[in-house]
Amino acid sequence: MDNNATTKVDDLVLEAIWPYYNQFYGNASSNLHAYGWEAKAATETHIEQIAGLIGCEPHELIITSGATESINLAIKGIAEAYKSKGNHIITCETEHKAVLDVLKVLEKFGYEISYLSVNKEGLIDLEELKSAIRTTSIMVCIMSVNNETGVMQDIESIAQACNQNDVFFFSDVTQHVGKLKLNVKEIGLACASFSAHKFHGPKGIGALYLSSKNPRVNIIEQINGGGHQNKKRSGTLNVPGIVGMATALKLFDENYWEITAHVSKIKNYFEHQLLDVDGLRINGSTKHRIYNTSNIFFPEKCDLKLLKQRFAFASGSACSSASDEPSHVLKAMSIPIQEIKGSYRFSFSKHNTLDDVKLFVKMLKEIL
Repeated sequence: MDNNATTKVDDLVLEAIWPYYNQFYGNASSNLHAYGWEAKAATETHIEQIAGLIGCEPHELIITSGATESINLAIKGIAEAYKSKGNHIITCETEHKAVLDVLKVLEKFGYEISYLSVNKEGLIDLEELKSAIRTTSIMVCIMSVNNETGVMQDIESIAQACNQNDVFFFSDVTQHVGKLKLNVKEIGLACASFSAHKFHGPKGIGALYLSSKNPRVNIIEQINGGGHQNKKRSGTLNVPGIVGMATALKLFDENYWEITAHVSKIKNYFEHQLLDVDGLRINGSTKHRIYNTSNIFFPEKCDLKLLKQRFAFASGSACSSASDEPSHVLKAMSIPIQEIKGSYRFSFSKHNTLDDVKLFVKMLKEIL
């Protein structure tokens, strides 16, 4: 029940990947022999597939090791490329630590960062965003789906405000891609990051979408060493990872309605059963929230010790596990510290069953 942290790799994805480890194992940059040609053809075919599924052109995708690298490349690369235009960046208090930590580094180099607040539902105020934009603003960094609460920001309206003010809109869509349909062009995103392991693909592979027109976004390369990927990100391409990411995204697209119906049913049953418990509460918007995520406050009488031994669920973001601090996301939503300590995230996938949820509910009610 912790699928926002990572997901099980699909058997069909493993099947698609395996030949690129032991049969077609060439380097995609080796252009003088068949091993390299086969690897290059595989990367081109599967990058084209990924691009088609998120609504962009293949040359607008930069392959990375995952969302964290993509975030670093986007924010640092744009900040450096457009420092002559300005030094102001707008973000939100509930962003992923990968974004917030990068921005803290940029502050040390003289960049000015505006942190938008959120209401108790975890949503920003669009008017506050518009008011924060200055002549020196170069980009806005707002995630589409929050990894801890599942709260969904109105990224279409944010994109419109950014485009009207000639400011790049970068969105971390890591909890969006592979769970909801996404067309980056229709929404108006300038750039977006995601990771394959969040939608049943392999770990260690992700991508950065970078718009090539309307708007055209330039970045300064952050990993040097060979000028790969149009001098945007050097390094040997992860051919098996690219194949796996494309296969996982295609499987999601082909089974979209079945997956979303199944996972929604599980999450809704889970919440309806638990809300019988006095004092229990869902954190964040119930209206503007993705279908697979529940962030729940359990009152003190709910001793989850036994449940933690049987089920996997989280007290925050896996990427922030090195810190003992209470969730910055729930804190920004004005939830009291004691309630934050009793709050847990449950995030479901197609591999969860209704029986899983029924067992959790049964055990909790027996404890009570």
